[in-house]
Amino acid sequence: RRIEGYAATFGTVANLGRFTETIAPGAFREALAGDVLAMLDHDPGKVLGRTRSGTLRLSEDSRGLAFSLDLPDTQAGRDVLALADRGDLGGMSFGFTVPKGGEAWQGNRRSLHRVGLREISIVQAWPAYPDTEIALRSLTAGAEASRRARRLILAEVGAWG
Repeated sequence: RRIEGYAATFGTVANLGRFTETIAPGAFREALAGDVLAMLDHDPGKVLGRTRSGTLRLSEDSRGLAFSLDLPDTQAGRDVLALADRGDLGGMSFGFTVPKGGEAWQGNRRSLHRVGLREISIVQAWPAYPDTEIALRSLTAGAEASRRARRLILAEVGAWG
């Protein structure tokens, strides 16, 4: 009942319509000290975990914002588990604010150097960032766990004011 992967990756270009965006290494560092939620489709009525309770663990490494989420035994948690097992999840997203000085613009390209992370979301739609991933982790060991692990393309950027 654990989902693991990357909610965001560094250096990947996301085409957001009127502009493109990349995330610089270290952009999440300061935000990791706060309470961050995990949700389904950015819905505050479908909380899947949070850092404060220890059911969501976040870290930065050289690739991006890694997460490990213990899914709850709720309808939303069971839905995510079933969709992950079938390979049907659409992506990851994250809600954030940009503090003063946290971004740099060159024409229509934005680079995020610091973000105020509010939440990460498992989404059932299309990703904006193509290089993130999620894997279902089984509690059973060995070949069964490896066979059930699913990698999906994830991410969509959400900007919360």
